[in-house]
Parts: sequence; C-alpha cells; structure tokens
Amino acid sequence: TKQVKKCLDESDVENKSTNSSLGMAFNLLSQCDDLIKQMSVEARSHSKEKKDSFLKQVRVCKAQLDNLRDDTKVCQVQWDRSQLIRDPKSANNSSNAHRERLLQTNSSLQSQNDTLDRAKRIMAETEETALEITSELGRNRETISSAHSRVRDVSGLTNQARRIVQNMSRREVQQKLAIYVVCFILLVVLIIMINYM
Repeated sequence: TKQVKKCLDESDVENKSTNSSLGMAFNLLSQCDDLIKQMSVEARSHSKEKKDSFLKQVRVCKAQLDNLRDDTKVCQVQWDRSQLIRDPKSANNSSNAHRERLLQTNSSLQSQNDTLDRAKRIMAETEETALEITSELGRNRETISSAHSRVRDVSGLTNQARRIVQNMSRREVQQKLAIYVVCFILLVVLIIMINYM
C-alpha cells in the first residue's frame, strides 16, 4: 500500500511519468488483491480463535485496498481529463464540445466499471461467507452425528437396563409365589397334625 501511495503522489508531481506510475499503481493493487485472497485462505486454515482475529485483519486490509483503488481511479480520471484539456488544438469550440462529451462518456464508463468492481467484490465476499457457512455446517453435522451415536448408545443401555429390571421383578414375583405356596403347605400340614392329635 505504501508503494501505491507513492505512485499516486508521483502522479500528482511528475506529469510525464504519470501514466507509467498509474500503470504501476494498478499492477500493485492487483498484486495486493491476490495477496489478500491468499491471506484469507491462510486465515481460514487456523483454529477458531486465531481464525476470527486473522479474518478481521484481512477485512481491514480489504477496506484499505478498496480506498487505495478508489484513489487510484480518481487520479486516473483526473490525468485523463488533464491530457484532453492540455491538447494545443483545443482552441476550437466544436473540439471542446467533443472533448466534453468524451469526458462525460469516460466518467459514465468509469462509474459503471466501479459498479462492476463493487459487484465483484460483493460476490467474492459472499463466496467467502458461503465457504465459512459450509465449513461451519460441516462441523455442526459432525457434532450432530456424534451426538446421535451417543443417543443410540444411551438408548441401547436403557433397553438393557429395562430388561434387567424386568427380569428382577419377575424373579421377585416368582419368589413371593414360592413363599406363599410353602406357607400354605405348612399351614395345611399344621392343621392336619392338629386334627390327628
């Protein structure tokens, strides 16, 4: 970004090298754009805590790059305008009118280009957000599937415990019946012995 600012400052001071300075500025902006994309990919590969911090820094860099890109475009428009006006043949009124129409057309095209650039940036940000959401959904799916398997395990343990309780209650009923039968038999034997005595 420092080199881009330097190129912009040079474009204001030295008019002869302005075109090459602006070309260099646009090349540097393109390189910065590529670097920011790499930074964004690199930031996503880190853990959750570091990732948020790094993505915040990437957003700050993107905002600075957008400001520099706008400044460079303004310098380009000013330089183009000054080149048209400095033409020594501009004494003729009709050529001035043509130049003015060209300037208006040029500014109209520039605003359309700016709109397209903004749309591209929004699409890139939307794509990044979609990638983040997709990765988050993948993590959530893993969490849900692990929770589902745990629920299945707990459900299996619950069924097993229910069977054990049922077996225990069945044995308890059987033991009670056995005790009642033995008591009844003892009572009958006791009554028979009392009758014979």
